[in-house]
Amino acid sequence: MIVDYHMHLRNARGELAHDTWAIDPFVESAGEAGVDEIGFTEHIYYFKQTRSLWTVPYHTERCLFDIEAYVSAVVTARDRGLPVKLGLEVDYVPGREEETRELLAPYPWDYLLGSLHYIGGLGVDNEPRLVDAVGVEEAWRVYFETLAAAARSGLFDSLSHPDLVKIFGARAAPFDYGALVAAIADSDVAVEVSTAGLHKPVRELYPHPEFLAACHARDIPVTLASDAHSPDLVGRDFDRALELLGSVGYDTVTVFERRRGRQVPLG
Repeated sequence: MIVDYHMHLRNARGELAHDTWAIDPFVESAGEAGVDEIGFTEHIYYFKQTRSLWTVPYHTERCLFDIEAYVSAVVTARDRGLPVKLGLEVDYVPGREEETRELLAPYPWDYLLGSLHYIGGLGVDNEPRLVDAVGVEEAWRVYFETLAAAARSGLFDSLSHPDLVKIFGARAAPFDYGALVAAIADSDVAVEVSTAGLHKPVRELYPHPEFLAACHARDIPVTLASDAHSPDLVGRDFDRALELLGSVGYDTVTVFERRRGRQVPLG
């Protein structure tokens, strides 16, 4: 089975389109790409119901949409028999775990992705850049320490683009993933293998093969993702992702339903 569990619902003009009929082109594209099931994971900060979580202007200025409309669009598509799952990409905010949990509790999520885009007001993949403010070594240290805290929070089912800190190509080397991988393994959370990094300055899959191999050694499950923001990108470069997964020994992928994961054969 092939799944694509990270995408953002947009119309043909690239605009947010939280309407059930906007889902059909993504499903059609998935079928053409050989993807059996897809999951929508809109950014949490687009919803006005989550405004209290944010302090960074990039987040606060985007809290314009109704989470109820998004949930309804995906659930309606699922009820129409389409092979879709309801997810959300959730920015982890240390110290706001319980508020995040309470805000998300009313909705019938199939899974929640944990992401780190800002740490202490500094952008991991945006301005003002964390790596410029604190240097490469410190950026990597604080990023992975915070990601370990996200894993331990119990908020998430999978960690999306888990080594996003490498996005601009600067890297702390050698880097020991041991403490992070131990935290993930102890937290019963999956790790996302994403092709999105191939189209960023780093030109690599997320995560690095050494990171993924360490995850496999601890029996950490995986999800698969394109981070598509338009239908034509569903399943993009999955041949590369499958090659990476096979190279470190993975032969299953995680399928989620109502926050419960199960392993199915990959491919």
